[in-house]
Amino acid sequence: MTHNDIQLSADEIADLETIACTVAREAGDLIVDERPEHLGVAATKTTATDVVTIMDRRSEELLRTRLEAARPGDGLLGEEGASRRSETGITWVVDPIDGTVNYLYQLPAYAVSVAACVGDVNTPGAWRPVAGAVLNPITDELFHAGLGTGSFLDYAGRSSAIQVTVQGDLAMSLVATGFGYDVDKRKQQAALAAELIPQVRDIRRAGSAALDLCSVAAGRLDGYFESGLHPWDLAAGWLIVTEAGGLVQGRSGGAPATDLVVAGSAEQVAKLAPLVDR
Repeated sequence: MTHNDIQLSADEIADLETIACTVAREAGDLIVDERPEHLGVAATKTTATDVVTIMDRRSEELLRTRLEAARPGDGLLGEEGASRRSETGITWVVDPIDGTVNYLYQLPAYAVSVAACVGDVNTPGAWRPVAGAVLNPITDELFHAGLGTGSFLDYAGRSSAIQVTVQGDLAMSLVATGFGYDVDKRKQQAALAAELIPQVRDIRRAGSAALDLCSVAAGRLDGYFESGLHPWDLAAGWLIVTEAGGLVQGRSGGAPATDLVVAGSAEQVAKLAPLVDR
């Protein structure tokens, strides 16, 4: 079953968006309110600096439990290993803490990302998000979107539509990126950033791909690029950018994938992608 085979009504998309927002908020409360005073590293993944905390695992378990209760036939793909095959054509792709190193150091730039997706989420180009939410639990900003319904930011009791900037001049563009944990890969990414920085207004590196994508959607950044992302890093943010009038693409204009993600307005991506797509 491909993502083109799944047809969802507006009401179904709205229900998925509501669920994404609800469980993201619950997980956000958990990781803030129950964070141990002396939080340590529970495990490492790709390198010694690619860390997992006990709260990553607790947050993912909460998301798994709540999503199973709300949508028992849906699939699940989580950063910390949660996996379940879909019986409905919908798979939830979740990042229990996007920006774990920020969370470990108590830097206020981390998020819970929850997206309902159709298609095969393990195959680049074979899936797409249809509803999603990204919560920064420290600022209490909830970004969310449903396919065909626009992107919104809920903050201080208000929900406001958000939109990407229309900035096609790289020299006036504020661009974000990120770096991987593998030393050799990070050297390559840093070299690319060094080449790019004379051509843009400036570069930011916040440490959460989900929040970077939402910042593009909200017009706080003009563009964003990064390699090394996984579906859980980008699923919700991808939809939030596109529903905010933006474009998210990968290599050679294809779907965003691990090898490259570029985001911004169509004008921005047209200028930025050729410089980073290599």
